[in-house]
Amino acid sequence: MTQRMRHGAAAAAALLLTTAAACAAPGGPGTVQPSARPSAPVSAAGGPAPRQGFTLVASGDVLPHGSVIDRAHADAGGVGHDFAPMLAGVRQVVSGADVAICHMETVYGEADGPFSGYPAFVSPPQIARGLADTGYDSCSTASNHTLDDGAEGVRRTLDALDEAGVRHAGSARSAAEAARPARLTAGGARISQLAYTYDTNGYPLPDGQPWAVGLIDERAIVADARAARKAGADVVVVSLHWGTEWQTDPDRVQLDLGRRLTASRTAGRPDIDLIIGTHAHVPQPYEKVNGTWIVYGMGDQIAGPMTNDEGESDPRGNQGSIGRFTFAPPAAKGERWPVTKAEFIPQLYDTDEGRVVPLRQAVDHDPDRDDYRAALEGISAAVLGRGAARDGLTPG
Repeated sequence: MTQRMRHGAAAAAALLLTTAAACAAPGGPGTVQPSARPSAPVSAAGGPAPRQGFTLVASGDVLPHGSVIDRAHADAGGVGHDFAPMLAGVRQVVSGADVAICHMETVYGEADGPFSGYPAFVSPPQIARGLADTGYDSCSTASNHTLDDGAEGVRRTLDALDEAGVRHAGSARSAAEAARPARLTAGGARISQLAYTYDTNGYPLPDGQPWAVGLIDERAIVADARAARKAGADVVVVSLHWGTEWQTDPDRVQLDLGRRLTASRTAGRPDIDLIIGTHAHVPQPYEKVNGTWIVYGMGDQIAGPMTNDEGESDPRGNQGSIGRFTFAPPAAKGERWPVTKAEFIPQLYDTDEGRVVPLRQAVDHDPDRDDYRAALEGISAAVLGRGAARDGLTPG
């Protein structure tokens, strides 16, 4: 695990209590009025919103290789790029949730390019509109590719997400922005999303910007989660870009860090309510650890044809799952919002069609698609590989 200098916990706590709650430039989409604590959700009648609970979905890496960019250009009729058609297959699941979180692995270029795929990704900014049209509310932006185009790539990415109305966590244009999580409300709950990555592929943090990318540091993550809770968060979600590429089983760092993070408590209440993992490029297990769900790896949601570490074409690189978690109001004041239902929804990016495919529906519709059936079985085996079914994880 690579650890580098990032914003301090004390600064994070102070800024959380003094800055605006939205990850947006002043006056931009999602901007709210500054306050010492985020306002409690309110009902249409003006009183406190009833606490009804909510559903949260999360999905894997959006990784636009050159072939994906070309497909979006074709879907736009040869003028610009349109990413909504390739995501249309999961729009019902994503938009049907109260809160939907994606992982934006790459950074954006200028509207007219130039764009590039592997190894240094610069993606069309129109992806942000495609994510918004699909129903995503927030995206983690901390990954090993966050600095592929330096500080300007970070700025362009966050500007485009702001313009599309999508919150973000994990990279930042200022120290103040780095110190506050993405904040959302649903079902009477205030939800904070934090995001971190294990490394930036050796690219150094921009001069004078140690806060540009959230880097994995256990003490800082716990401090940030506690600061978010102190600032009013009912539910704290942590997105982690971690693990070993092409390995289905979580590695020792994932297991150890996941155990320690889920064990962290303040006044008996867990500091973190859900961990969402990305990076491995293959589906990894879900597991309930210390009473908290961890998705070690969602797999890829969008990616071109993938080649594994042995140089072989590997269809697992286009497989992933969408996690869906139902949170209920706490039984008593000061207790956690428990997850009462946990589900996984297998999905595949069909590189021939250029479309994200919800696999259960696809197999039901066309039982003769042996490739879809094999992918469905493989994803399910990976997701359930650490006994999550015993803790109540079910197919969605």
